[in-house]
Amino acid sequence: MKRLDLKVGFSCNNNCVFCAQAHRRDQGDNNFDEIINNLKDGYRDGAREVVFTGGEPTIREDIFRLVSEAKKIGFENIQIQTNGRMFYYKEFAEKLIRAGATEFSPALHGPDKKTHEKGTRAKGSFEQTLKGIKNLKELDAYVITNTVINKYNYKKLPETVELLMDIGVDQFQLAFVHPCGNAGKNFEEVVPKKSDVEPYVHRALNLAEEHPHQVKNKMVEAYPYCFMRGYEKFVSQLYMPNADIRGQENVIKDHDRIRVEHEKVKAEKCKECKFFDVCEGPWKEYPQYYGFGEFEPVRGEKIKSKEDIIGE
Repeated sequence: MKRLDLKVGFSCNNNCVFCAQAHRRDQGDNNFDEIINNLKDGYRDGAREVVFTGGEPTIREDIFRLVSEAKKIGFENIQIQTNGRMFYYKEFAEKLIRAGATEFSPALHGPDKKTHEKGTRAKGSFEQTLKGIKNLKELDAYVITNTVINKYNYKKLPETVELLMDIGVDQFQLAFVHPCGNAGKNFEEVVPKKSDVEPYVHRALNLAEEHPHQVKNKMVEAYPYCFMRGYEKFVSQLYMPNADIRGQENVIKDHDRIRVEHEKVKAEKCKECKFFDVCEGPWKEYPQYYGFGEFEPVRGEKIKSKEDIIGE
């Protein structure tokens, strides 16, 4: 299903030290009519799934109207990408579900208050987000969590996954930090080396695989195949739907192509890797700082399609 990623603005009640959109906060938010026009245009272009993103969509006073209008327009799946704090108030979550929201993607960046809030720089955010996720599950909502892998939390990824399994989320994603915005400004503080992170990612996935009934899906984003040997089927790019992005600045159509051609990069030696044709490589800012020394081509017969990995 084609997806529309709809940026409703850049206001937020967190101030994450690794936020990739932080440099846009002073741009403010789109007004209601602009967002509705983007919804209609996206639907006309073939999108049947919309993700409300930002910034933080849930702090908008008109979020219920926006979700309701998206449902009226005809979107079949309506996802809220969020820091999850507003769902601490269960009646808020109930109202948004009644308006038409079908999926929720809250961000939990650690298994405890200290780890999570060192990243969000928002006092009380851990308690609110954790309770928000629990409220959503009590309401039988479909919950897809996102955890940004950074220097503060990567050693606690297994503990984070244990917590997510205990809550009963439907899917989790571990997303390697994108070194732009605040993450670019604070690169040395927040961006770890992928090789240092690797064993903790694998350990976290092993835990989830030992209890497959507790989490339906698990993925790792922006983490090339050479760091996922034996775990290739969890690379999120295998499953991400093609998306158009609409917001204040412009319309980005076919973001898959834009991401690969302009936002990520591969080394010359990557051509020797069996995954070269299906791998996107890291965010381009990463090797600008760390280089490609830790990237080692995986030898073997060339993989030509994603289906060769996921077995479909």
